[in-house]
Amino acid sequence: MPGYKRRAVSQHVKTGIRVAVISGLLSGPLAAAEAGRIFFTPMGGYSFGASSLDLTDAAAEQSDSASIQESANYALMLGMTTNDPGDVYLLYSHQDTELRSGGLFAAQRLSDLQLDYLHLGGTLYFPSGMWEPYVTASAGLTQLRPAGELNSETRFSMGLGLGTLVRFSDHLALLAEVRGFATFVDADNELFCDGSRCQWLISASTLLQGQANLGIQFRF
Repeated sequence: MPGYKRRAVSQHVKTGIRVAVISGLLSGPLAAAEAGRIFFTPMGGYSFGASSLDLTDAAAEQSDSASIQESANYALMLGMTTNDPGDVYLLYSHQDTELRSGGLFAAQRLSDLQLDYLHLGGTLYFPSGMWEPYVTASAGLTQLRPAGELNSETRFSMGLGLGTLVRFSDHLALLAEVRGFATFVDADNELFCDGSRCQWLISASTLLQGQANLGIQFRF
């Protein structure tokens, strides 16, 4: 009888060891699968607070300031989760707006303008229950496309943001964030040329703009 008990205990120990080994072998792939989940987030928001540009009318040789007008924007984020907990993502944002001036140009509309951001970024989360506050940073390109036959301008830019996810399920969350962009433009450079001449000369180093966005994250 004591021998039987020892064999039973030994069998339980062996079973426990097997379970521990199998759990250990599976934990790595399961963690990797959690870290490699794909998500996409459609967003809508409002772009605001663009900094002013010092412009000189190339034809009239008059100087003034101009700014990109506040307006609605939409964006799409596609990314993959990481173990931090965080994620890496590709962000595309689009805004239909106007370039307007004041002063000597009598607060007139200089041009309709489309403004796009294409950024590669990363996010670090601080989850607490269903709330997942985060900080994010990104870098990429800004493209300004005026109306008519004027050339588009593409410049390097960076972004920083704060926000939170409200996670309703493993696959669905609501996103709210504020994000700031800094686009680096060359000082004393020509802007918006049409091949034969340039409409304006710009004197600036950085174009700053903010966004407030709401979105829905779908995770798979």
